Amino acid sequence: MTIVVEHTAETIDIDRDFSRLIAPYRRELYAHCYRMLGSAHDAEDLLQETYLRAWKGYDRFEGRSSLRTWLHRIATTACLTALDRRGRRPLPTGLGAPTSEPEGRLVESPEVPWLEPMPDRLGPDLGDPGNVVADRESVRLALVAALQYLPAKQRAVLILREVLRFSAAEVADVLDTTVPAVNSLLQRARARIAEILPEEDEVPEPSADQRRLLERYVAAFESYDIPALTELFTEEAAFEMPPYATWVRGREAIGRLIRAQCPARGAGDLVLLSTSANGQPAFGMYLRGRDGVHRAFGVHVLTLVRGGVGHCSVFFDTDLFPLFDLPEELPGR
Repeated sequence: MTIVVEHTAETIDIDRDFSRLIAPYRRELYAHCYRMLGSAHDAEDLLQETYLRAWKGYDRFEGRSSLRTWLHRIATTACLTALDRRGRRPLPTGLGAPTSEPEGRLVESPEVPWLEPMPDRLGPDLGDPGNVVADRESVRLALVAALQYLPAKQRAVLILREVLRFSAAEVADVLDTTVPAVNSLLQRARARIAEILPEEDEVPEPSADQRRLLERYVAAFESYDIPALTELFTEEAAFEMPPYATWVRGREAIGRLIRAQCPARGAGDLVLLSTSANGQPAFGMYLRGRDGVHRAFGVHVLTLVRGGVGHCSVFFDTDLFPLFDLPEELPGR
């Protein structure tokens, strides 16, 4: 990320010092903004705003708190201001019951500010074996979707205390409030999340079996083998497709939905490229046009559980492809 500012000779040393000091916090700050806002694009904007505010105030930073706390105070304040102007970002599974007619007309709701997936390359460093499990869980789609139902300050307190492990005193400093107020907000946030967050089967650690399942998933889509594909889902799996509010539950309903609604009609029409999002396996999906070129179509994010695919969110938003470093076309396939 580049901060665009006018430089003078006197500011060059400050800029170099500032950039060096804040660089280790970039991914953590981005993930914090993402959890708060539920949007990968908005998180990029708010991270840029955080850096710009921090750069402008860096010469006044007196070190009364840690640099990490100071940066998170700026980021959290920017996110809370942004949330005053924006509604929550849901997923279709959070808005109503699954359809009993997968062959029926899909309900498209482009006016809804849907939750977006977060590319792993921008979020917490999942390569650190000491933090990988906690970091992966903290950005899972189900948790980020549940966070959207919390009032903004409760959301901030829960993330700062339970995810980033700030002390109550540090959170009070970030939010310019008291420790008792922080503890009260945290208690209410925990209770609300317990009501909202769906109970999921235990998520297995990455394994050879999991990799084989993903290979079968890709092969089934690319060969347009719907029976083989539906076998990979659990009996209670959910399948959703924002910006469509319509969603289904169960492998039989998933098969019917894909057969009736997917514009692909045979082997070779779809191509899936592997990526990762929210600490979960993901794929960029491409649809072949009449000219034979495969073009960006949607991003799959899978939740794997014991027994198969427990949840699939397909985001039909081609603006996500650049964030995932995925090409817009696959010519010559």
